[in-house]
Amino acid sequence: MRLSNILSAIFSILILVIIFSSWFIIDTGHVAVKKTLGTVDLEEVSPGLNWKLPIFTKAYEFSAKEIAIDFNDLRPKARDNLRLQDLDISIFYKVESAKIAETMVKYAASYSQGEDALLPAYTIVYREGRDVIYEEVTKIDSLDLHRNRDELRAGISSELQQKLDDKDPGVFTITRVAIRALNTDPTIEAAIQKAVQAQKTLEAKKVEVEIAAKDAEIEIARARGIAEANAIINSSLTPEYLQHELNEALKKFAENEGQVVVVPANMQGMSMILDSKSR
Repeated sequence: MRLSNILSAIFSILILVIIFSSWFIIDTGHVAVKKTLGTVDLEEVSPGLNWKLPIFTKAYEFSAKEIAIDFNDLRPKARDNLRLQDLDISIFYKVESAKIAETMVKYAASYSQGEDALLPAYTIVYREGRDVIYEEVTKIDSLDLHRNRDELRAGISSELQQKLDDKDPGVFTITRVAIRALNTDPTIEAAIQKAVQAQKTLEAKKVEVEIAAKDAEIEIARARGIAEANAIINSSLTPEYLQHELNEALKKFAENEGQVVVVPANMQGMSMILDSKSR
């Protein structure tokens, strides 16, 4: 009786194990891939309650959501051959849910364990993404990277998408790229900033020289105008004109109602009053 009870208990436990191992639940946003005795079923299992062969079939739950890959402490070289001090980038991607089983077969060891599910083709996207990041950084000068973050993000996204499409069309989607940190080498940046400042100073000096040259041209033009005006005035001062002006002045003196007018005793400066023939 005691032996039969033990066998009965063992049998009951086996039955329970078989029952509980014959079904599984897949969360929303995930799909499962079933593998039976080494053979992968290429038809993905949808979220919800699902059944499988106990013991012989294993279900792999994969994420069909957006997946983030973080690239930290990268030190790529920019176009000016200067190495960045630190570059942290996150690339977000998705795998078409109907293609996850195929990626599992094609890239057998490429998935990675996430927090709540496996991450399909993770190492494939990581490897290609790292290469693309280094390639895209070399297209921009180190000091221009801060001002061209959008260009860098767009370049990484489009180039990585193209590479993945060349491998597996319609399987991968790069949803977005985030630049979390971008720092150039402080010593190199200081030297470059000094050189840039020197260049700006030189450009400012060139502008000052141009302004001085324009000012000199203005002064020359003003002097030329004054000289021409004086020449015109001098050419118009004929003896007849001066005599006329002197006569007008004498009229004014004659109209001063007895006021005294002083004439030099030696008559210097009064030669115009007298006719030259009478002297």
